[in-house]
Amino acid sequence: MPDLSTEAPAATGALASASVVPPAASTESLSPGRPGYRRMSFALFAAGVAAFALLYSTQALLPAITADLGVTAGAASWTVSAATGALALFVLPLSALSERFGRRTLMTLSLTVAVVVGLLVPLAPNLEWLIALRAVQGAALAGLPASAMAYLAEEVRPKALVGAIGLFVAGNSIGGMSGRVLAGWVSQLWGWRAGLAAIGLLALVCAAVFRVLLPKARNFRPGTLNPRALAKTVGGHLADPLLRRLYAIGALFMTVFGAVYTAIGFRLAEAPFNLPQGVIGSIFLVYLVGTLSSAAAGKLVARLGRRGALYLAVGTTAAGLLLSLSDSLGAVLLGLVLITAGFFAGHAVASSAVSRTAKTGRAQASALYQSAYYVGSSAGGTLGAVAFHAGGWGATATLGLLAVLGVVSVTLYGTHAARTERRALAASN
Repeated sequence: MPDLSTEAPAATGALASASVVPPAASTESLSPGRPGYRRMSFALFAAGVAAFALLYSTQALLPAITADLGVTAGAASWTVSAATGALALFVLPLSALSERFGRRTLMTLSLTVAVVVGLLVPLAPNLEWLIALRAVQGAALAGLPASAMAYLAEEVRPKALVGAIGLFVAGNSIGGMSGRVLAGWVSQLWGWRAGLAAIGLLALVCAAVFRVLLPKARNFRPGTLNPRALAKTVGGHLADPLLRRLYAIGALFMTVFGAVYTAIGFRLAEAPFNLPQGVIGSIFLVYLVGTLSSAAAGKLVARLGRRGALYLAVGTTAAGLLLSLSDSLGAVLLGLVLITAGFFAGHAVASSAVSRTAKTGRAQASALYQSAYYVGSSAGGTLGAVAFHAGGWGATATLGLLAVLGVVSVTLYGTHAARTERRALAASN
């Protein structure tokens, strides 16, 4: 069984989890300086911006939605959880469809449907319609992680693959951040519906750029849909104890992150902070810290090993949660910085370990990780908002600390299991 304390992580990010094994380079492969490489890079960057701006479009607007529609924080949080939950549900089947119909086709269809729904979301007459439209949007967006990494692996030369993935992941991060910031400021001026409309228009422009610039696939070879083979592969991954632990770690880390960033807007809108909607949206600029901590994860693993890096990520996240309990705005912001840095580092370590652990069916193994990751996001978003409504920020922070304790427990169990296995092997020899 592979050890979590070895090997440096591969490229990471929410969508980068759906990685596949790069094929051997062909004469048709793209690389820096060759025709099409720059177009491909900008196209997938635009796709990443559109996808993550849409996926979390309502998160920064939850206080405004709650006040306007007269609903509770927990009910409003379903506008986020419905999208991430649907993505978790559909990412695996859509990964199979991309094998049959092509990565480019599925990415185009996914973005088109998500953008169309995004333009309809501001027109939702009530919370029920808003949640339903967001669920459809999340299901559509599942086609991107199912296809983007496979497209890159097939079309880009192996030596240039890390750089291409890095730009795509940057699009994910910038989309998630810019969508929240844009929605916050527009909402402050013209209301939350205008904020959602602005994100829909941003995504429309990005989707058009993606479709115009993305080169046709040259190395894709259609496969056949084989549900039995897919079920066997998935079953094998779920039977692997190490993969199950990695899936649990991803889900628990994302539970913390989802809870914190869903409830933080409610906290900052209330006393003693009383911040306006635009400033609350700007809080998501803290995401830039996550980009840096993800990039630093490789160096952490080289120094501390995978388990050591996970423990450091857990400690950083826990320290941030405790610091966020303060009534000082500066302390709360520093707490968010630590939570974000710890989360992204932990996610980087866990997600990169998945594709290295799975010897076959790596795309499906990574899709399962992503499903667990977004289940954690949905659970954290809803439970975090419910906890805040019931007991304030202290209750939300406690939920996060319990999830952090879960990561520690899973990691300690993995350490014990690895030691037990090594002793058994030594005894048998």
